[in-house]
Amino acid sequence: MRKIFSATVALVILIASTVALANPISSDGYFNGIKLCGRVKVVTSFADIKVKVVDAFADLKVKKVSAFPDDIGEWQFVTSGEDFTIQFVDSFPDIKIKFVDAFPGL
Repeated sequence: MRKIFSATVALVILIASTVALANPISSDGYFNGIKLCGRVKVVTSFADIKVKVVDAFADLKVKKVSAFPDDIGEWQFVTSGEDFTIQFVDSFPDIKIKFVDAFPGL
């Protein structure tokens, strides 16, 4: 009984560490050197980040703001003067996001 419990605990720890390592966003909110807050322009090709919008298991929770996008996950959508560009995709995304009304971030 004790061996089964130990094996179960080890398996849970392994799965949790694998999931934690699977997030492409660093713990301080960067993806490939891009801080994931600020002014964002949506493009159809040659984007800095390919993004898939999901309802569950998102890498980042994003709140659309109209000004002062200073915190991780706060994005102000613009047509020029962007900090980075994104392309919405259905497959092979760099990151997965979920749009929220409150508590953006990791």
